Amino acid sequence: MKATEAKIAAALDRPPADIRLYLLFGPDEAGAAALADRLTRAMGADAERVDLEGSALKNDPARLADEAASMSLFGTARFVRVTGVGEESLAAATALLEAERAGNPVVMIAPSLKATAKLAKLALDAPNALACACYVPNADQLEGIAAQIAREHGLRLGAGVARRLAQAGGGDRAVLAREIEKLALYMDAAPEHPATAEEDALDAIGADLGEAEMGDVIEAVVAGRAAALGAALRRMNEAGVSPVPWLRALARRLASLAEMRGEVARGDDPGSVMKRHRVFWKEEAATSAALRRWTPAALSAALAEVRRAERAVMGGGGNAGEVLADHAALLLTGKR
Repeated sequence: MKATEAKIAAALDRPPADIRLYLLFGPDEAGAAALADRLTRAMGADAERVDLEGSALKNDPARLADEAASMSLFGTARFVRVTGVGEESLAAATALLEAERAGNPVVMIAPSLKATAKLAKLALDAPNALACACYVPNADQLEGIAAQIAREHGLRLGAGVARRLAQAGGGDRAVLAREIEKLALYMDAAPEHPATAEEDALDAIGADLGEAEMGDVIEAVVAGRAAALGAALRRMNEAGVSPVPWLRALARRLASLAEMRGEVARGDDPGSVMKRHRVFWKEEAATSAALRRWTPAALSAALAEVRRAERAVMGGGGNAGEVLADHAALLLTGKR
């Protein structure tokens, strides 16, 4: 069944017994992950979580239904989370929805899936599934999301604070939530004793990511400049910046280059392609060089690698997440 974000959030907070599958699809992978985290909280701290990759279900489509029907080893609640989902998971999702029983809820995160995909249509049409399209929020929406998350932590945001927090998140709700958690901790705020956060509190915790620094990382990767990349990553890590925003920005840059490179490969003039895609004139030289440097296959592989790195970072946490992101970026500087 089709669900709005509000409807699927409510269902994930209190999973109904008749819903087996929650499909979160569309380009806002961070937003989908934030929704999926609601199920984690709803199932409780003692619940057993089974983590799967969509690719693992291609050759073993029965596994998903088996995991959904299996009991926890310790008699606690159990649920399944599948990331990196694409059309290869169609057979697995079909088996899950058609199985005789499936007591454990399944949440699937499918960032590359469109509403016209067979898997999306399956979940949209099934009475025992909820499907929600996740799109990257614009700046105004992010400010509203920041204010909402802040309220949940007992924070009232002063003038300009929501906008700075939204910018600090780089379009990523998970990063935004972590920045707000840090702010609430600093302010000693909680729903039972709320506090008002002004800009001086943001200054104290350093909740600014630095768009210039992120841009340095992205351009170093795209241009294949390993030395420049190392310096940029060192500045980001010393500032304690999460790698997720620049990974997502890098993914957007690679996706844009892939689209333009495909047009060039079909015979279009690079200059005309850049004009069609409204490349800023100051970025034309770097973009032209990137279109010469990268092949369509390399861009596709690089985009997949960045998305894998982001999922690994979100699951790894702490310093491990920084290492995983840095390693992926350094590998990409050698791509052609």
